[in-house]
Amino acid sequence: MSEAKEKPKWRWGFKRWIVLLFIILNVVGVIVFPPIRPQVQVQPEELTSPVNLGPLGDFSLTNTLVAMVLVDLIVIAIAYFTKRSVMKAEKEHYRMPGGIAGALETLFEYLYNMTQSTAGKWAKTIFPYFASITLVVLIANWMELIPGVDSIGLLHHSTTGSPIQQILPGVFGTVKSGSGETYGVVPFVRTLSTDLNFTVGLAIFSVIMTQVIGLRAQGFKYFTKFWNTRALFKKPFFGLIDWLVGILEIISEFSKILSFSFRLFGNLFAGSILLFVVGALIPVLLQSGILLFEFFIGLIQALIFGMLTMIFMSMATQSHEEEE
Repeated sequence: MSEAKEKPKWRWGFKRWIVLLFIILNVVGVIVFPPIRPQVQVQPEELTSPVNLGPLGDFSLTNTLVAMVLVDLIVIAIAYFTKRSVMKAEKEHYRMPGGIAGALETLFEYLYNMTQSTAGKWAKTIFPYFASITLVVLIANWMELIPGVDSIGLLHHSTTGSPIQQILPGVFGTVKSGSGETYGVVPFVRTLSTDLNFTVGLAIFSVIMTQVIGLRAQGFKYFTKFWNTRALFKKPFFGLIDWLVGILEIISEFSKILSFSFRLFGNLFAGSILLFVVGALIPVLLQSGILLFEFFIGLIQALIFGMLTMIFMSMATQSHEEEE
């Protein structure tokens, strides 16, 4: 009979000790540098003094504008390296590129199949808007998961707003000095989706391009969706109903801007507040679970924004008239 194999002894792995070390350092850091009380502010903070641009009014660099530039640079970098990876894969006769390019190809293939099943022959026209909006919003949402975003910035006096000193560690919020004066941390970078200007601008672009695609698909007949008086004199009752439905369609297009804007803004802004509050109350372990939760919220909100845009564009290409 063969000897029974000795069971391996259970032991802690090396990586577990690293995690435990970080937890201990986190606890010590919280004791030495206690979290400060978070302060909620809807309006993005200004990093520079306003500069008068004449008829354009005053302009100042805000932390959400810095985030928008970073998002654009990340999108450009992703496009550049993805193109290089795809060209290399085609040159070496690989079936599909690997890494980020492979993940993006899988994502875009899924999005294109979804667009094709919904928009039909107009899929090639609608898909670039669907994919671009989804990618930009996804990167903008996931920026709040990067360490330093919303937490590294300048220490400002709460009344004068003049910069006092630059700090590296800290949480977006307020702190009292020894003399009793209150200061607030203004981060260099703030999550772009928490700026209502970005969400409103993206919503206006989505609604306008929906009208453009509807006009391309149906011609000037597309406007009968909003102003239909053809049956008003032949069949006054049904013609009046058609005219009232057109007025409701106009109201619906404007309501899309509000729906798009406040859905994305509300979810991401609430997520940022949740991270601030949890980080100030229990900064050791619980915030990691909130970060994972915000990871999925950012993904879901990007897909919802892009999918609704795609669906509305697809609906705009379809005529509401009955066949002869």
